[in-house]
Amino acid sequence: MFTGALAASYYGTPRTTIDVDVVVKVSEKELETNLIAPLRTAGIQVDERKIREAFKSGYRIITFRDKRSPFTLDIILSDKKLRKQSGTILGLSTFYQVPEDLILAKLRMIKATVPRERAQKDKEDVKAILRESKVNVDALKRHARKENTLNILEELEEDDSHEH
Repeated sequence: MFTGALAASYYGTPRTTIDVDVVVKVSEKELETNLIAPLRTAGIQVDERKIREAFKSGYRIITFRDKRSPFTLDIILSDKKLRKQSGTILGLSTFYQVPEDLILAKLRMIKATVPRERAQKDKEDVKAILRESKVNVDALKRHARKENTLNILEELEEDDSHEH
């Protein structure tokens, strides 16, 4: 499923980005057939050792760079069931991370970004998703409270109500 700026553009206000973020549900024993082989088929140069190390680490993010452009592909490995929603991109059917989980991820990024001003794109994404998409705000606030990001969410809601 798509996440990051592409998903934020789908749910909120479209914006440019030079990376594509994708979450892939895969177990360690499925790495070869469900990730490595398809990436090779797509013409992506794959360092199998790097993928296996990323899977074993808690980080689980692998970045692939396109040699012909500034674009990157970030693959986030997950062993949990993906909470996704059907959508389209360029007329093709695909899946996006559900908006609540995308907002929670963006709130975690905002919280971790120092200085806070550097998180402006993530802040704008959250406000646009809340404004443009159907979001279960009660569930979102419950999870944000557990992750200690509720204050950030409430600040963004307040900012947005003054702007619009």
